[in-house]
Amino acid sequence: MERTKMFHSKKRVFTGAALAAGTALILAGCASGGSAPDAAATFDPNEKVTLDFAFWGNDVRGDLYNQAIEAFNEEYPNITVNSTFLAWDEYWEKRQTEAAGKNLPDVFQMDMTYVRQYSENGLLADLSPYLGSIIATDGYEENVLNIAKVGDAVAGMPVSTNALGMFENPTLADEVGIAPFGGGSWDDYIDWLYDARDAADAGGLEVWGGSNPTGFIQTFELALRSEGKAVFNEDGEIGFTKEDLADFWNQGTPLIEDGVVIPQQRIEELAPLTGFDSAKQLSEITWDNFGAGYLANLGEAYPELDLVAPPVFKEGAKDLYLKAGMLLSAAQTSDHPQAAATFIDFMVNSPEAGAIFGTNRGLPASSTQRDGVELDATAQQILDYEASIADRLGDPPPVPIIGYGSVEAKFKELGQELGFGTITVDDAVDQLFTEIDVILNQ
Repeated sequence: MERTKMFHSKKRVFTGAALAAGTALILAGCASGGSAPDAAATFDPNEKVTLDFAFWGNDVRGDLYNQAIEAFNEEYPNITVNSTFLAWDEYWEKRQTEAAGKNLPDVFQMDMTYVRQYSENGLLADLSPYLGSIIATDGYEENVLNIAKVGDAVAGMPVSTNALGMFENPTLADEVGIAPFGGGSWDDYIDWLYDARDAADAGGLEVWGGSNPTGFIQTFELALRSEGKAVFNEDGEIGFTKEDLADFWNQGTPLIEDGVVIPQQRIEELAPLTGFDSAKQLSEITWDNFGAGYLANLGEAYPELDLVAPPVFKEGAKDLYLKAGMLLSAAQTSDHPQAAATFIDFMVNSPEAGAIFGTNRGLPASSTQRDGVELDATAQQILDYEASIADRLGDPPPVPIIGYGSVEAKFKELGQELGFGTITVDDAVDQLFTEIDVILNQ
């Protein structure tokens, strides 16, 4: 088949997707709609308080939080913090149950996917009365500080940030006999994918340049943002047309048919690893904090990765943005909102907590906390990368709509079906719009 240029003229499975939809239905019936408690600008240092705190993670993060709480108690010995943690799916199941009973923990880790859902149902405290007083803001860029702003309320403090990037495996590229892509336009990237396929074929290697770049919603969002559009706008309405989506997916078809990207069947065989961390792909477009996980899975044979900007759809566009890796939120029902704000401030701003966590929670969003982190090579790479894309960084998109996780999962599911060739682009477009219509009107 003749090679087709991609994106030149026009302009992951989320395991909690079903849970997100289910949670939305349950929470929709328990909106408190209550007024916020009176906010004091300071916390009484003599008041003895006990806070419940919950986070998703593992034993390693649990130990780090214990150390951070110990450091917190050196400054605030009158605030006892009882912490608990669960794995991701179980964590949100637990929060769902607590939300229904209006007994959420005083403070808990929050993900951007759930911010609007919890905030609009009256479950999260508005932290804005504490900003600049109990919670320091001088370490935050304004656009990062407002990442979790729903209406006039600040529903959570960003703990860390990340941005979309492209990882490359230079050692594997050397084995294939091709230079890493290194950045450029989308046309350049497509040319390189074909060159990588040809080089791998010539060497008898089962390696591809990358996965189908039209298979996940973040790349589609990148294309939309380059045209000043969004997946969903400020009013929570869909921000693209069926023609936009069909054009995007249609341009992935020749890449699949020409064997330029790793076949969907091979991806299924490699799961739960991806083609990239199985050393079957030279590049992967994803969030810039995934490097440590890739290196761990690739092993000693592949000791380094390059991190470069995703290919450019449109020169000069503000197509990238900083996303909150995670947030800390306080429950609207907390009896101790000032103490909760004090705890949040320590966990997002203090250099002591930064020194303890390192980049376990991602690259700290607050520069004051980042100053306490001893950066390893991977963390330094992310920091350098995010500095390098400053000219492409625009405002973050609106806080995701309720049910966004289901939209993301459906997009990927349809991308997989397109990869297998079991569905047409037109049918896939209709199915995604039907899914979105159900979510927006439920």
